[in-house]
Amino acid sequence: MEVHQRGGSEPRGECPSLPSLRLTRRSALAGLAVEGIAASAPVSLWNKRTVTRVVAQAARGRWVTKAPLPVARSEVGVAICNGRIYVLGGYANGRVDQPFNREYDPRVDTWRARSPIPRGLNHVAAVGVGGKVYAFGGFTAQNQNAVPDANVYDPLTDQWRAVAPLRAKRGAAAAVELNGKLHLIGGRDEVSVADHDVYDPTANRWTALAPLPKGRDHLGVAVLGGKIFAVGGRFNTFSYNTNLRDVYDPASGSWRPRAPLPAPRSGMAVGVLAGRMFVFGGERAGGVFAENEAHDPTTDTWTTMAPMPTPRHGTGAGVVAEAIYIPAGAPVNGGSQQSGVNEAFVLS
Repeated sequence: MEVHQRGGSEPRGECPSLPSLRLTRRSALAGLAVEGIAASAPVSLWNKRTVTRVVAQAARGRWVTKAPLPVARSEVGVAICNGRIYVLGGYANGRVDQPFNREYDPRVDTWRARSPIPRGLNHVAAVGVGGKVYAFGGFTAQNQNAVPDANVYDPLTDQWRAVAPLRAKRGAAAAVELNGKLHLIGGRDEVSVADHDVYDPTANRWTALAPLPKGRDHLGVAVLGGKIFAVGGRFNTFSYNTNLRDVYDPASGSWRPRAPLPAPRSGMAVGVLAGRMFVFGGERAGGVFAENEAHDPTTDTWTTMAPMPTPRHGTGAGVVAEAIYIPAGAPVNGGSQQSGVNEAFVLS
């Protein structure tokens, strides 16, 4: 099956002139080199961003190149289990319904193939809990043909088994663990949905909870301070990205808005490190994001961090020890290209 790019070509005129900075592009690149950013920094860093901002990012954390995936992929599910990172499904080798399950061990920086997911899918929501990896929903076609599949993988036996299916079929949802339960939020079938369901692994049962204030897919989720944060996403296509950020309080069973993302985006990776939530990459009509932005819940403010060396979307974040790993993803918007890059962000 041929994979086609979903979005249009990069619009012209995206890079603003910078007369107020009194910098040429050549002198700006020289300055970036001094700050530790390669002169070949992706063009998306220049799109609607000033050189001043890019230089300011260089000192805020750093990136480490790790062993790449054996097969380049995008639109994958990413989960953490027992200190290892699992990358599930996605687009690869000209198909959008790959069943790949690759396990990465950060301690030795190596990958190995594990038992494939029961059905080849893209945009699977993956999450680990209790020493097992759960895979929820996904699409059998490119961003289409959602399924209600729910499966659990046991790394000790290298086997998958089906669990209670989703209450409604959907892909491009986001999953997160809180207090031993798995929350599946947003996503889409034919259109974006606001569904928020929780799965109890012990009872093998789904329960509907308060929906998102506004339905969206390709969003990110994270847990901080015992609450769930739903970040960004889009309304049906990346031409309608959003910067919404909502927090779910399990005590009240309700959502409320918080400080939005600095810029609307979808398909990004989200991880928590040192008490802050980090949002990496993503896509928009015309390109991908290199941005790495951290949110401090104590002040409800955002800080610009070191940008991704390889801007991508359609991936996820795996937090192990003191690093956030971003494996695979697409270096252009849509599904026409995939990457095997594996890069880790650290604060020191």
